[in-house]
Amino acid sequence: MDPFRMDEHVKLPLSQDAALVAALAGTAMAFAHSSEDQAERWLRALRLHGQVGSALQALGVGEAPLMTRAEPSASGPAAASEDVAQRVVERAGELACLREVACVGTVDLLFALFEVYGGLIDRALYLRGASREELVEHLATTDDSAAARVTRSLSP
Repeated sequence: MDPFRMDEHVKLPLSQDAALVAALAGTAMAFAHSSEDQAERWLRALRLHGQVGSALQALGVGEAPLMTRAEPSASGPAAASEDVAQRVVERAGELACLREVACVGTVDLLFALFEVYGGLIDRALYLRGASREELVEHLATTDDSAAARVTRSLSP
């Protein structure tokens, strides 16, 4: 049994912010041309909502338009949009379940994105003048002790 997979019968609800991010990003995936474009669209949805949105705004990640280029992706075609969005939400639920919380938050979505997209999320942050390390540090030092606990428990 994989210790990182939660019981299929246990489904945690999404917080309002996480549900909004998942809906916005999930809808935007249909228009993504590459995995890089998908990662950018997730970040765009995240930066406006919840604890992660507050941290991104504090780091100066603003409302800049999407920055992916029109040229073909080096990583190949984007994965099926519904599959990747569902995979991110499911992994976020697993992470929240491991933390024994009542609902999935934007921090859970962020760490699921780190796993699913890896360096592509790092690149999207870099293009906006931020880094994974800065974001995680900001989340860990926020006045909200719950956010700090989430970040410490999920940090690699």
